[in-house]
Amino acid sequence: MATESAPVESAATEIPPVTAAVETAAKQPHKLDRKWTFWFDNQSKPKQGAAWGSSLRKAYTFETVEEFWSLYDQIFKPSKLTVNAEFHLFKAGIEPKWEDPECANGGKWTVTSSRKTNLETMWLETLMALVGEQFDDSEDICGVVASVRRSQDKLSLWTKTAANEAAQMGIGRKWKEIIDAEKITYSFHDDSKRERSAKSRYTL
Repeated sequence: MATESAPVESAATEIPPVTAAVETAAKQPHKLDRKWTFWFDNQSKPKQGAAWGSSLRKAYTFETVEEFWSLYDQIFKPSKLTVNAEFHLFKAGIEPKWEDPECANGGKWTVTSSRKTNLETMWLETLMALVGEQFDDSEDICGVVASVRRSQDKLSLWTKTAANEAAQMGIGRKWKEIIDAEKITYSFHDDSKRERSAKSRYTL
């Protein structure tokens, strides 16, 4: 059954409790291969001097198909986000931070979109591919982040071993096919730490 953490502040309101819906869905559960956790980050009103990641909040952890759909339908759609807010879906036990041991030597594939409908579609297709274990190198995947920005939105697929080009290209080709994107780029977290506009290492 999905576990609920402390209330999460969104840009407009609090993420509502979905316990009843999740409990109903859990009566006929179809277990996933692993547990996943939704996270929420609202950077629209950053506190002065606050460290990066201080607004990141764990929302819900789930382990069945029914819980996933209850959570997605009621809460975790990018169209519900305001500018500078993000939704994350990561494997349970991995925090969506560079500092997490599972992410420390990794990087991310990124696609940008200037249309909200595109972001919503790509987000859902990626979520279904992740929870449905559609990637051959699924063990190298950490999670995915949907970022709503004023100029253009962004979707990023985080992986563990950035230097393993073969694994990253395999994941990238599959993801590009899933989201039907024209172009995706891969950057190393280490590069991003050193410079904000780090150059891409791989492109598809």
